[in-house]
Amino acid sequence: MKKTLQQQTVHWQAAQAAVSAAQEKAAELGLRVSASVSDRGGNAIAFLRHPAAPLHTSDIAADKAITAASFGFPTRDWMAFIESQDSAGLRAGIVNRDRLVVFGGGLPLYLEGELVGGVGVSGGSEEQDEICARAGVAAAGFSVKA
Repeated sequence: MKKTLQQQTVHWQAAQAAVSAAQEKAAELGLRVSASVSDRGGNAIAFLRHPAAPLHTSDIAADKAITAASFGFPTRDWMAFIESQDSAGLRAGIVNRDRLVVFGGGLPLYLEGELVGGVGVSGGSEEQDEICARAGVAAAGFSVKA
């Protein structure tokens, strides 16, 4: 019986590169956002907030990163997943879970097929947030799929 498991995680330098690139993309788009990277356990690794970004974007960006890191798929895919389930309890209850985000802007971070964390951006539309998050994924050398 194995007693331990080795897992890769996001290094702070890669996380910093991701949130910086997300902020740079947001600036190009004329947005004021918050960007966050978490590891698979939901621990914050890096965070950047534009000084004029709305206050709630901080928590929303962190929650998007946590959701993507926890489940390994983009937060925009949650509603389709929920709607495809036969369980009324799941459909009604899952959206009430703390820190679970069911709209776009959160992406998983994969390295060599292994889920290592997530990035979340908040402050624009769902599409704009995801564009910024994708810039972060690319800048840090990760992918969004296994």
